[in-house]
Amino acid sequence: GQFVPVIDRNACDAKADCVVICPYDVFELGFLPPEERQGLRTLAKIKGFIGGWKQSFAVNADACQACGLCVQACPEKAITLARR
Repeated sequence: GQFVPVIDRNACDAKADCVVICPYDVFELGFLPPEERQGLRTLAKIKGFIGGWKQSFAVNADACQACGLCVQACPEKAITLARR
């Protein structure tokens, strides 16, 4: 697609609404690697530690059709769509 989902690592709490709602199987839950944790804000680091660093990932971003369902479904408003 011409658009890809971008996940704000400071906001994602791995509630998996995007995984459930996406008709194109773009998202999966996974664990944020240590090298990606360094740039997080303090509150995000605390929430990440408590939540076991679980977050959503756009593992199949090429399949995104920019329908926007993930953007609407995310309770943290952590997903945006960006042009490639």
